[in-house]
Amino acid sequence: MNRAIAGSLWRVIFGTAILAALCAFPFSRRAAADKIPAGWESSNMKPIGYSDLNGHGAFKLAIKHAGDKWYLYMSHLWERGWTIVDVTDAANPKVVKHIPGPDNTFTIQMELHDNIMVTAMEQLYPSWGGDASKPFDEGLIVWDISDPVNPKELSRWKTGGLGTHRIGYPGGKYVNVSANMPGYRGNILVFLDISDPKDPKEASRWWLPGQKEGEPPIVDNSSPSPTNPGYHGPAYIDGDIAYLGYGPAIILLDISDIAHPKQIGRLDMSPPFILAGQQGVHDVLKIPGKPLLFSHSETSAENCDTDPLDHVAMIDIKIPAHPRLMSMFPLPAPPKDAPYKNFCDKGGRFGPHNTNLEYHLPDVEKQGDLIYLTYFNAGLRIFNIEDPRMPREVGWFIPPQPTKRIGVMPKTKLVNQTEDVLVDTRGNIFITDKQWGLYVLRYTGKGEPAPTAK
Repeated sequence: MNRAIAGSLWRVIFGTAILAALCAFPFSRRAAADKIPAGWESSNMKPIGYSDLNGHGAFKLAIKHAGDKWYLYMSHLWERGWTIVDVTDAANPKVVKHIPGPDNTFTIQMELHDNIMVTAMEQLYPSWGGDASKPFDEGLIVWDISDPVNPKELSRWKTGGLGTHRIGYPGGKYVNVSANMPGYRGNILVFLDISDPKDPKEASRWWLPGQKEGEPPIVDNSSPSPTNPGYHGPAYIDGDIAYLGYGPAIILLDISDIAHPKQIGRLDMSPPFILAGQQGVHDVLKIPGKPLLFSHSETSAENCDTDPLDHVAMIDIKIPAHPRLMSMFPLPAPPKDAPYKNFCDKGGRFGPHNTNLEYHLPDVEKQGDLIYLTYFNAGLRIFNIEDPRMPREVGWFIPPQPTKRIGVMPKTKLVNQTEDVLVDTRGNIFITDKQWGLYVLRYTGKGEPAPTAK
């Protein structure tokens, strides 16, 4: 080969390499982490990562550590179906799979343990974008997630009614379900036996007196628009006792005979606190090794202008038959420079919603002295319960005000509405928001358990 030909060939190869590099550059940019939106505020917390989830806000969260990978499973409010996000590098969350769900159907609740995932389906409420004249799917789906990024559907279970809302699956034989069943007012508690995950069977059901048709109905006088109180869930299972947030009350059930659950304790929280259907006691969390429950409601009305006050409280259960209110948590206050004097004036919903409840997952931080609680327009709040008689706020994070609407809520004013929280054993705090995507945070204050994983 002469030098001229060799030189020409070299220029072609070199030029091709440069062109390839330039063409590849945009793709490398796309693979980089999404920029953390500016405008957030915090105390003793900092954001380390963010994903806009391809423009879709997320809701419920669960996590699975598989080999050298960490996968976050999530549902959505404004999109039907479920998404899997690789959070091995928590500062750079990457969407790896979306599983479409059925049209006109709420698919916002999901739960997993080991290699089983359970996802809920219920009628999409018209106020949330549903069409009452169109068909919807309902019940739940049981999945095999032994291949973490390729879930395989194993079976479906139907309520025969409007479907299922919150579900709990701490592993083993039984799933506890908030189910809308024919013949009942509001959702009731159903235990499903999934020992054969390809053939779920009802093991038992339990309801408050007044929920079954023919019984005198439960009267909710706490709201101008009363609804039938029902079960929200999930149940916290500890041995032979199921701890429930159920309509107006905290309920303790003896489930030693799963076919015949029996109430052994009850503490009514509504009135005076909010009831609003299933949300009077949204859920409860037993504090491991202590005779204590953490309990909270879910706020309902926007702008705090119709419903009674929410509760966020510690409950003494030393005597299971007689739970008692021990203490109330402080009400979150706005940042000092906020253009509103309280969070009610900010707009949207203000009040508690979800806590770090995936206690049964080996990859979730075990409950200690810190309570992580989403508070809608007040973001994520962290409380220390070292002294359960005097809970104190030790940190908070508020996402920035959204600049564009991606969903129908909130109705009255476009503000952040923080929804769910999960804390993994590496110390990463994941939160979702109605009008944003997925934030990854770190707590920088005192009291966090030392990470047990990398």
